[in-house]
Amino acid sequence: MENLNKKTVAILATNGFEESELREPKKALENAGANVDIVSLESGEIKGWADGNWSNSYKVDKTLNEVSQNDYNALMLPGGQINPDILRKNKDAVNFVKSFFENHKPVAAICHAPWLLAEAGVIKDRKVTSYDSIKTDLINAGANWVDEEVVVDSGLVTSRSPEDLPAFNAKLVEEVYEGKHEAQVA
Repeated sequence: MENLNKKTVAILATNGFEESELREPKKALENAGANVDIVSLESGEIKGWADGNWSNSYKVDKTLNEVSQNDYNALMLPGGQINPDILRKNKDAVNFVKSFFENHKPVAAICHAPWLLAEAGVIKDRKVTSYDSIKTDLINAGANWVDEEVVVDSGLVTSRSPEDLPAFNAKLVEEVYEGKHEAQVA
């Protein structure tokens, strides 16, 4: 297991995130020694989504206006349908995502979260996967979409759904451990 001691990871989320897609990667990162902040649009708590209903609330550690990519070694984006749809309409959230690519830092996105990557214009000519219902959106954004459990393309880790979490979490930890990537930003 990689030791992520002194590495800090932002999880960007808002209400309606798929609960397992925030909880499990956060736990994997923390178990590997990373500090993890839940970053959101507003302070307080955000509510997860599980099994077709609202679920548990999670404490927001920092708001988007309090942080920059300089504060973090990597970014993790949980899915769910509601969460990335809200975030992709927020200019600051989109710019926050884009800044990690501009600085060649690892980014991980699962399920519907790659919607945010499409909005940020960072997946052109990149190999990605996602929940199959947003496949066309990602292809239209220039991505090379594939149906695989986990895909890594120059520090970008993507997976399809909660069923892929074990493989997704392993690659997320590995990419955070390896650090900066020299891939060109699309």
